[in-house]
Amino acid sequence: MELRQLRYFIKAKELQNFTEAAAQLFISQSTLSQQIKQLEDELGTPLFNRIGKHIYTTEAGNLFYSYALQCLNKANDGYQLLKDLSKLQTGTLVIGTSYGLRHILTPALVKFHQKYPKVVIQVLFGTSSEMIDRLCRFELDIVMTFDEVESRKELKYRPLFESTLGFIVTKDSPLAKKKSISLQEIKQLKLALPAKGFSTRNFVDEIFVQHQITPQVSLEINDIPTLLELVGTGHWNTILTNTSVSNQSHLVSVPISKVKNPQHAVLISLTDVYEKQAVKAFLKILSD
Repeated sequence: MELRQLRYFIKAKELQNFTEAAAQLFISQSTLSQQIKQLEDELGTPLFNRIGKHIYTTEAGNLFYSYALQCLNKANDGYQLLKDLSKLQTGTLVIGTSYGLRHILTPALVKFHQKYPKVVIQVLFGTSSEMIDRLCRFELDIVMTFDEVESRKELKYRPLFESTLGFIVTKDSPLAKKKSISLQEIKQLKLALPAKGFSTRNFVDEIFVQHQITPQVSLEINDIPTLLELVGTGHWNTILTNTSVSNQSHLVSVPISKVKNPQHAVLISLTDVYEKQAVKAFLKILSD
């Protein structure tokens, strides 16, 4: 069993197409088919059902996929370990993050780039669930987000800070002058909220369930900057962490009465995966 065979199998499984997989791997389709057939012969079971020009992963293929992915990742860890010996003179740092943490991400990235200019940085924004899924597929090195209601054993959580929720309105709204607002008052107002999957949305939903309140959610959106623009029109209000609107001068965060539990900003990584030197260096800059 060779690493290239595992790489070919993983790509074919993800795309469910030998032709597309071969094109992305820059090899011929015949080479891909031959190598996967050799892998199947060695394993003693087919990994794909081949029906005409279409392929479908077998039960064995679905079960083998996660192990092949782990094996390939472990090999990449060994390769990355050797690259790290060059003291961060090369390599990449891939960060998944939520919009509400951009205020600490930006200065940290600037300092990291100044210190390690040859390390290529990639930053991806998305929901917590999307980012954690990509982390578990080894597409990200680390995730910066707000902690979910339930933690997962395969993930390592490192706390950053706490941020309370606020009821977000335009500064021209009559509500902006209130010292606080109750959930019963919020119940009467039209809300625009982050789409399900965002940690803040999960947290907000949990609060409404606890207080047995059904809010008027008239708009859901998976892009926080656009959500803030819509709230800025005055047609909607929203509930977000105060950090999400820290640099939005046209918006005001009104404290929500009886909602004191803060959200916890955390760094999330995989527990059993080698931590790159770039990640360690970035974490040090954040902690400093």
